[in-house]
Formats: sequence, C-alpha cells, structure tokens
Amino acid sequence: MKKMILIVGLFLLLGSCYNDKYSTLFPTVVCDTSNVSYSKDIVPILNANCAISGGCHDAAGALISGHDYTTYAGIKAVASYDFIITDINWIPEAGHNSMPKNGLKLPDCDIDKITRWVNEGAPDN
Repeated sequence: MKKMILIVGLFLLLGSCYNDKYSTLFPTVVCDTSNVSYSKDIVPILNANCAISGGCHDAAGALISGHDYTTYAGIKAVASYDFIITDINWIPEAGHNSMPKNGLKLPDCDIDKITRWVNEGAPDN
C-alpha cells in the first residue's frame, strides 16, 4: 500500500511540474490575407521563388519562358489568366506546369496571398 501511495504521489508531483499550455509550445501561425499588398506581400514571394537570378521568370529567363516577374507590368500581364493560380496550386490536370519548376510547392499562406491578390484584380499597391 505504501508503495502504491509513493508511486501515485510521485506521478502527481512530476505531472504537476509540467505547466506549459499546448498553444504556448506550438503557436498557431495565422495567414493574414485581409490586406494583401503587391509591394509588401507579392514581390517578396516572387523574388524568392520565381524571379530569382538565373530563374525562369527573371529578365533573362523571360526570353525563354515569355514571362518577366521582376516588374509589376510583367506579373500583371499573367495575373489576369488563371494559369498562375493553377500552376502554384500544382494542378497538372489543368494543363499547366507545377511552379516553382523543379522546386518545392509554395507554402499555403503564399498561395493564399497570391490568389487573393489576383482575385482582387492584381492591384499595384
């Protein structure tokens, strides 16, 4: 009986030392798409994934791909077509390429921001 009390007491003592909440240890990352801006949100995504030096959609790569994402005019020209959305969502059934080519799929938050921006008419803001 003493052994049982000792084990239960030890369990309660050790269990009470852990006081962290799950949300503190693993905070939820919120993707804010309420106010997507071309200069603040879209340009950094494009520069990191599409319009990189030696990439498909920089000024030099545009000679091959036909699309220069280093300027607003270049991305605005393709934003009016749905293929940019199907490409970044990796929907090959739509007849387009999964982008970024030979890379990892963009994070869902980046996809959501680009989609929101395109759906809002791709403003230069």
